[in-house]
Amino acid sequence: MIPIPEKPQDFPGQQRVAWRREPHRIVLAAIAGAMWPPIPITLLIWPPNNWGPSLEVDLRLVALFIGVIAVPAGLWLLSRERERTGRPSTRLGVVWRFMFYGGLLAAALQALFALVLCILGWFEAGGIAQAAGATETTLLIYGVGLLPVAVMVGVSYALWAGLCAAFIAFMPQPEVRDRLGVMVERDGA
Repeated sequence: MIPIPEKPQDFPGQQRVAWRREPHRIVLAAIAGAMWPPIPITLLIWPPNNWGPSLEVDLRLVALFIGVIAVPAGLWLLSRERERTGRPSTRLGVVWRFMFYGGLLAAALQALFALVLCILGWFEAGGIAQAAGATETTLLIYGVGLLPVAVMVGVSYALWAGLCAAFIAFMPQPEVRDRLGVMVERDGA
């Protein structure tokens, strides 16, 4: 029978963690985090027609390229935050940070993509009215319609990367016993 959690420490992911000492674990976490399972699986089943950078590049390759850059950058930012504040101190905190910042990154990149497409539409337009129509259509499709999809994909990708980081790059921190009685928490602090 599964015990009923009665305090916040009873929920999963609340155990304190520390970085693993082996540097290859961080590299392995970055590689595993960048290889979000839907991308390699679909690339094997449906290979893209165009592997090179162009206007017709496959969006799975773009997502993989962004992941290869964003996951190591996220691990680096996480290590800087842990040096400064000591947080996140649990696996749940590591996963939450990846998901939050992954969703923000996906929204920002989608907005940037919509803006770039609007500007490119201005140069292809024959007049001011056609440029305004292209801008409206581009912003409605890419800026409004596809923004929730981009955020869902970004959060899903970041969830995978966060789980990889939390379980590969971190290990449970051993409990420190209070032998001298100096680690007592103060109520007024």
